[in-house]
Amino acid sequence: MVDDQTELVGQPSPSGIVPWLALQQLLDSALPIGGFSHSFGLETLVQEGAIRTSAELEEYVRLMLLQSWSTADVMVIKAVYRDLPSLNYPSLWAVERLVHVQRAAIESRTGVQKMGRRLLQLLVSLYPQCDWSPLTIGLRANDCLATHPLVFGYACWQFGIGLEQAAQGYLYACIVTCVGSALRLMSMGQTEGQSIIARLTPMTADAWRIVEAMEPEEAYSSMPLAEIAMMRHEQLYSRLFMS
Repeated sequence: MVDDQTELVGQPSPSGIVPWLALQQLLDSALPIGGFSHSFGLETLVQEGAIRTSAELEEYVRLMLLQSWSTADVMVIKAVYRDLPSLNYPSLWAVERLVHVQRAAIESRTGVQKMGRRLLQLLVSLYPQCDWSPLTIGLRANDCLATHPLVFGYACWQFGIGLEQAAQGYLYACIVTCVGSALRLMSMGQTEGQSIIARLTPMTADAWRIVEAMEPEEAYSSMPLAEIAMMRHEQLYSRLFMS
């Protein structure tokens, strides 16, 4: 467990990188990593009538934030900041796999991998001054999976961004991606979608405080309805999304 007074930060940012602006790029919904192609079960919930209104959507995103994205994906980011300074890659890869195998739906597992690998390819091109070799070599050797939270966390660490900011940034990106999917699935306007994002953004700090003292190996997800929806997605009659 990390001491409460210890702030885990990334390594000194490489030349030519402004950390907080590099983070904005990672959080940009227009980043071409395929997030727009995946609803991660939301499409099933909308089609089957489990989510009909913007209020129900907001409650769903809130629960995912507190009981899945923070308690599972953020644990991979925490492992990055814990294990990279000591080059303990086996420990980091083990946490990534622990979180990944908890994703019950094959579509969701595949989606998270595709997004992570596309992000890694993009980062290698955009920031050649950074050392991406642990991920690229680990992926080729099948030691790591290069899932989205792993690559995102590794990039934040490389850019010199602090752990808390990296975790909250990832959670914010999850909120934006989910609401963006809902805008294509539900009768809801852009202003209403942005209002939901604005109301939920402060909860990234609450979610971080809940998991701050957790060890990465304690990762878990407690959203069975969402997991079932992710598994049922491939059986839908018509689909807009890959997952």
